[in-house]
Amino acid sequence: MPTSAMPETGLTAQQDPPPVRSRMSPRSILLWATVSLLGAVAWGVLALARGEKVSAVWLVVAALGSYAIAYRFYSRFIARRVLKPDDRRATPAERLEDGVDFQPTDRRVLLGHHFAAIAGAGPLVGPVLAAQMGYLPGTLWIVAGVIFAGAVQDMVVLFLSMRRDGTSLGQMARDEIGRAGGAAALIAVFAIMIILLGVLALVVVNALAHSPWGTFSVAMTVPIALFMGFWMHRIRPGRVVETSFIGVALLLLAIAGGSWIQNSSLAGTFTLSPTTLVFCLIGYGFVASVLPVWMLLAPRDYLSTFMKIGTIALLAVGVVVAAPVLHADAVSEFATSGAGPVFAGSLFPFLFITIACGALSGFHALVASGTTPKLIQKESQVRLIGYGAMLMESFVAIMALIAAATLEPGLYYAMNAPAGLLGTTAESASHAVAGLGFTITPDQLTQAAKAVEEQTLIARSGGAPTLAVGMSEIFSGVFGGTAMKAFWYHFAIMFEALFILTTVDAGTRVGRFMLQDMLGNVWKPIGRVNWKPGIWLCSALVVGAWGYFLHSGATDPLGGINQLFPLFGIANQLLAAIALTVCTTVLIKSGRLRWAWVTGVPLAWVVAVTFTAGWQKIFSDDPKVGFFTQRTRYADAIQAGQVLPPAKTVDDMHTVVTNSTVDGVLIIVFLLLVTVVIVNAAVVCVRAVRSPSPLPTTEAPYVVSRLDVPEQVAEPLAGARS
Repeated sequence: MPTSAMPETGLTAQQDPPPVRSRMSPRSILLWATVSLLGAVAWGVLALARGEKVSAVWLVVAALGSYAIAYRFYSRFIARRVLKPDDRRATPAERLEDGVDFQPTDRRVLLGHHFAAIAGAGPLVGPVLAAQMGYLPGTLWIVAGVIFAGAVQDMVVLFLSMRRDGTSLGQMARDEIGRAGGAAALIAVFAIMIILLGVLALVVVNALAHSPWGTFSVAMTVPIALFMGFWMHRIRPGRVVETSFIGVALLLLAIAGGSWIQNSSLAGTFTLSPTTLVFCLIGYGFVASVLPVWMLLAPRDYLSTFMKIGTIALLAVGVVVAAPVLHADAVSEFATSGAGPVFAGSLFPFLFITIACGALSGFHALVASGTTPKLIQKESQVRLIGYGAMLMESFVAIMALIAAATLEPGLYYAMNAPAGLLGTTAESASHAVAGLGFTITPDQLTQAAKAVEEQTLIARSGGAPTLAVGMSEIFSGVFGGTAMKAFWYHFAIMFEALFILTTVDAGTRVGRFMLQDMLGNVWKPIGRVNWKPGIWLCSALVVGAWGYFLHSGATDPLGGINQLFPLFGIANQLLAAIALTVCTTVLIKSGRLRWAWVTGVPLAWVVAVTFTAGWQKIFSDDPKVGFFTQRTRYADAIQAGQVLPPAKTVDDMHTVVTNSTVDGVLIIVFLLLVTVVIVNAAVVCVRAVRSPSPLPTTEAPYVVSRLDVPEQVAEPLAGARS
């Protein structure tokens, strides 16, 4: 229904109160001038390096300085001038509290939950793969992308969803853009989400398969989280710090216990096959989706955040202490040639597709319009949770890029080039890497694998093993020396699995919200988030959908989710295009045309990137890039009686032909759906600009908050009532 909010609050744009202005003290001016200077010097060193080796410390300084300035000034500008949060207005968590999905949650716990939910495989794997193009392009995109696009999207979507009772992104599109664009958005968002969840779950399965240490440690986070949930909400309500200390202590014991389990007679119990892990993940995803959010999901994600942030902070300390040099080129020849062995395609647009999480990720908009807006206590916390959590994830991406760029290029390409190029032996891999212009001897390859207690590191593509090796190099340089490399390597593998699993459980719950919103347009009862049959049915449908693709992918290297894996990057960024379209439309509809550039500029960029990438995936005559060209190549090879890698049999060849066809058709469908959303939104925006008064929105009515939050951020808010 049309908004009934008071005109001086939020995104109702009739008469806004004058913004609150605060003067910076001389001490603050000196502090921020110092931060700016350090950041500028670091960027200068990175930009002016010409052939000499650069210390990874400069990357850390440049990123942290940029993040600090962005959070202090740009996010504050958006909050005060564009969004205008009002802490005297009740949030959905307060108004609709039901103890299941809507629950006012301490901002520290919620920050941990939100960060854990958005930080999946992307910030770990994407930068590692993109290191093929050199460290500088990836660094620039990660830092600039998060400041002006990714963190902006997350914060604005979170605010808009919170003002609409936690409505999902697809439903917001339908409500604010119209039936045609909304229907297209609902279909595209849900389909893309199933693909993303399936891919993320497959990464978890691959990381934990036959790993008793990782499986035990990750499994133990579930009972620990349940204990924390009951402790904070039933036994010792509100004791967040106390619960945190207990949870972290138990987590450290679980990690140490995993190392002991791996070398004990219990190792077999926790050594699970990929198929077994698939069914465990499906069951866990369903349970995490239907249980009250305070009981498992929020405390588990909060607990995982300690592990994630602690490990990344430790890695940063290791970089500062050891000061490893960046062995990768600043900009490699593959950035322009588009013929890289890790992935094909030129820097534009494929760098911006490969690095999504950490810079700009559409998946984040699903979380920001899923669980988080239903848990936030006060509107001012949107800045910390939306913008701040995304900056944290961006730093994770920077550290992953450093871990890859500090490896010797010969080892990097020996691990990430395809098996068809490298062969199966150290000698063949060494020869293939030499053909790429880099050097590594067979003995060096053998010793590198032996150091981390792996049989081989050849063709360990996907990014995760490379990151683990890079982390083990940095950690062992500071903590324990060469003898500890194997420990740090397996620790990193477990860390990656834990990192990604939190995205799967939160994503499943978000998918349930989305499906309930969709089906609620047809049958109202199922759209009620507190109706138990609707919760169970939609949760089962969501886990069943991604679980089907996951199971097929775990049993068939070319089937199931493996078939859809090439769509991951473009699909994720198309989600960002939909999210930014919704944000820009709402800003214009509510009379904020002069601020529409805040989301409009990143929208224009991501549309240019994704549509260019989509065009190339459809029409490129390079079989490594174009889906239909790849289909033709393999179909011709079948006619000629040839078997091309990665296929090993004629049946595999037919599977590749089918996969290429399906991927090409789906890219066309997704691009058409997003085009419908953007065109419909443009029509609404033009109508809003021409209208003498702001168009009605679906913002929930204003209700005065009665929730008293201790230790609230003591910052004056431009939209607050006086």
